[in-house]
Formats: sequence, structure tokens, C-alpha cells
Amino acid sequence: MKASTTRSPLHADYLEKPAHTRTREDRFALGVAMREICSREAQGEYTIDWQKRPDPVELLVKSSQGRIENLVPIRYGRMATSPFAFFRGAAILMASDLAETPDTGYAVQSCGDSHLCNFGAFATPERNIVFDINDFDETFPAPWEWDLKRLAASIVIASKHNGHKAAEGAAAASKMVESYRAKMAELAQMKTLAAWYDFLCFEELIEQGYNKKYSKDRKKELKKAVARDSIAEFLKIGHLVDGTPTIKDKPPLIFHDEKYGSPEFQAAIKDALEKYRDSLPAERRVLLDRYHFVDTAVKVVGVGSVGTYCMIALFFAEDGDPLFLQVKQASHSVLESCNKFPAFQTHGERVVFGQRLMQAASDIFLGHFVGILEDKRHFYVRQLRDVKVKIAVEAFSPREMLAYAQKCGWALARAHSRSGDAAVLAGYIGKNSAVPDAVTEFARNYAEQNERDYKRFLDAIDSGRIEAKSGL
Repeated sequence: MKASTTRSPLHADYLEKPAHTRTREDRFALGVAMREICSREAQGEYTIDWQKRPDPVELLVKSSQGRIENLVPIRYGRMATSPFAFFRGAAILMASDLAETPDTGYAVQSCGDSHLCNFGAFATPERNIVFDINDFDETFPAPWEWDLKRLAASIVIASKHNGHKAAEGAAAASKMVESYRAKMAELAQMKTLAAWYDFLCFEELIEQGYNKKYSKDRKKELKKAVARDSIAEFLKIGHLVDGTPTIKDKPPLIFHDEKYGSPEFQAAIKDALEKYRDSLPAERRVLLDRYHFVDTAVKVVGVGSVGTYCMIALFFAEDGDPLFLQVKQASHSVLESCNKFPAFQTHGERVVFGQRLMQAASDIFLGHFVGILEDKRHFYVRQLRDVKVKIAVEAFSPREMLAYAQKCGWALARAHSRSGDAAVLAGYIGKNSAVPDAVTEFARNYAEQNERDYKRFLDAIDSGRIEAKSGL
């Protein structure tokens, strides 16, 4: 497997210059020079050595090691529903494939799993509703192209899943890359702090919708999300048992750990809460201390996360004021074996760092800890819901997919500019269609690869090689 370089390929004369003398033109020229390392046309290449490529089913089984054993079939069952669902759960396959493709070696803090369903809207601490990346389980430094290519491939695959023509899926993927290019060029011209403060206002994006129906649908989604506060969440998944607030058991998707009532488990929870509290900034600890812990239960979430140890924790402040936190296990990023960057001390810390770096604004309760069970799993913590809007990608028309792809391109460019130099990336991408055309071609080819892997996955289920449970 080809490993990417551990730093950007900067020229020696550029590095010798003091930072304050490196002009925008210098950085732009550096990006242009990177085309000698990897031509823009080469970004479209996708050739596989079938004798060396790992068995996709074996890789998926490997990625399931350490997960809760009886939940793994649910993961496979969700992945089996469509090629798009399979793609969402198979980030490890694409990471392995991307490591064999040409790249510039210019690394940014990568999302690691930048598909369409990992973007959405949520509320910032200032209560602005922003559109941004919202999943960072796989975040790790990696070549900037990898996120772009995974996002483009997801657009082509999702478009086909929705019954769109191949040309419509390709047009949406190309639109996403063009938007990434335009946003990166815009950020390259901005002052440092202005670029850092930049965010995508979801309500403004709604108003830019191509027609009234599209804007109306997005406004409905936002209105529902705003109305669903912590009390509404408690009424949905909580109840009172002999006057005590408790999370409802709905096995196999929500259930209390069998060890929950033991003194050892309760002591482990107390220890974990103290470690999590210590990971928060001092002023956030003051806020957390206004709540007291009430209950916790395992909750199966997502597609790729199924089988990892994910929980919800219920807290209450005075006057019946609930707070739900989501506690998610953090394991090795799928990108770690593809790069030589040093890892964080814990995977929870890795996720928190990546999220804080890439998002325009992050959850005030975002933190991490190690503990709870005897094998010392790593975890990160965030609010279960905070005006979170999940976009129904699977219901998009071709025009809606095109509009959404544009917004995802903008969001990805802004996130990459936090750790990368927008001028360098803008210089490499340039103004013509070379990069959009190449990445779109890659996405179309990879969508075909995903279909082949999906078929092998279904064959493995049919043969009994792996077990899948559907309908959950």
C-alpha cells in the first residue's frame, strides 16, 4: 500500500522565507508547482491490481473486530439494503483503495468519511444554524483529494440509488468539485481571521434554493429540528419509572447493559464522567455541573458505527430540565494505516481535535475519555441532538441532488482550509475544468467498483460466510 508523505511538498526556498513574507502569490505558485508531483488529470486515475487488492469482505470483517458481537449482523443488514448503504459502511475499503491512487501529498485534517449523509445542519453555541460536516469518527490527516473523491463517489452512487440518469449523477459530482474550487479560491483571497470565522448559514442556503418547493422542504426540516428540544427527546425515548426518569428499552436498538445495575458498573460510570468532565474547558465544566447523571443505555446508531459501543446518557438539571449526551466509541481511523502521521494518545481525543478543527463551530459538550469497561475502550461525547437537521438524501430529485452537492462542496472546502492553505489548494486546482473532470471520472469508476464489492458482500451473506439481520 502506497503511504502518502507526512508533510506538504513545500519547496526549500519557500520554507526558508519568514512566514510573514510568504505572499498569497508565493503560496498560489506553490500550488501550481504541485501539478508536477501529481498532474490534475491524474486525479481521475483508478486502476486496481486485483492480485494485491485485499478481499473487501475480509476488510469489513476486520473492521468489525472489537465491536459488540451480537450487533455486527445488524451492521451488515443495514449495509445490505443498497449499494449506497454499503458504501456508507465501507469507509475502510475506500481508504485502502485511495492509498493506491495518485495524490499531491499535500495533507489536511481529513474527515475520512465524507459522504453525502455526513453533512447536515446544526446549531452553534451562538445559536446560528450552520451547514457543515457532522461526523468525524474517521478524522485523521490525509491528502486533501481523498475527502473530495469519497464525497464525489457518494454523489454518483446516491444518484443511481435514487433512479437518476448516469449523466445527472456525474453532473452533481462535477458541481460539487466546482463548488469546492470556487469556495477555496474565495477563502484564498480572505484575511486569515475572516477565513477562519467563515461559516455557511443554513437559512441563507435554503433561500438560495433553485425553486420554492426545495426551499419549502428544507424550511420544514429546520422547523422540526428546532422544535425538537431536550424535553421532546425525553418524551420520545425516556419515561418515568416509579417517579425516576429512565431511558426506555427498545431492544435490540436501545437497551441497558446487562452489567448496568452492578456496583462495579456504576463505579465505572462515575469514573468515566469525571474523566469526561476533565476533558472539557474549565468554563464548560461549570455548565455540566448544573446537571446530575440519571441513566445511560446502549443505542445502535448509523450504518458504519453499528456494533461499536455507543450509548446515550440522560442528565437532569433543576425543574425537570433534561439533557441527552451521546457517548460513542472511537476506534482506529480507517486512514491511520494509510499515512505516517503520529496518532493521538486516545482515539476520542483524535475525534474531538478533528471536529473542533474542521467545523465552523462545535458542540459545547464535546469531550472524550477512556474507561467504563474493563478493556478500556476510547470514547468521545457530544449532545445527542442540538437542532440537528439530517437531510433526506435518498429522496432527492436530480435538481435537489445538484443543489445539495454544491453546498457540500462549499462546506468541505471551508473545513479543509482550516488546516490547509487555501491559496496553495486554489493554485493547484486552478480555474479550468481539469480537476472537476478528473474527480468526476474517478467517482464514476469507483461507483462501479462499489457495485462489484457490494455484490461480493451479498454473496458472502448468502453463502453464510457472514450473518446479516435486516429490518432493524
